[in-house]
Amino acid sequence: MNEHRFLNQSQPQTLVIATLLLYVNAFFAVITLFIPSILLGAVLGLGGYGIANEKRWGYGLAVTGAVIQVALLLLIFGADVLRFPTVINLLFDGALVALLLHPQSRDYQRIWFS
Repeated sequence: MNEHRFLNQSQPQTLVIATLLLYVNAFFAVITLFIPSILLGAVLGLGGYGIANEKRWGYGLAVTGAVIQVALLLLIFGADVLRFPTVINLLFDGALVALLLHPQSRDYQRIWFS
């Protein structure tokens, strides 16, 4: 059984929502047409695909990409990250990191991912 998935609804809700957020973030990162953003989008998209197919490398890539995304947001905007338009990005990016690092997500990937 070698089927490739883009979304695995048999996983915990935290990982399913994280996978969807990874794809959405990857899409918006790629359409900016800025090379570093495109690379980050590729990392996020591949991470989401790896999670959907229960691969450890996918989980690691997704966590790395999500943390880098939050760190870049904080580095670029500094204290202005709490102002209106940017705070929405911070909320979604922070939620993605929280979903990926949630104990239910970590336990599931530790047990079931290969």
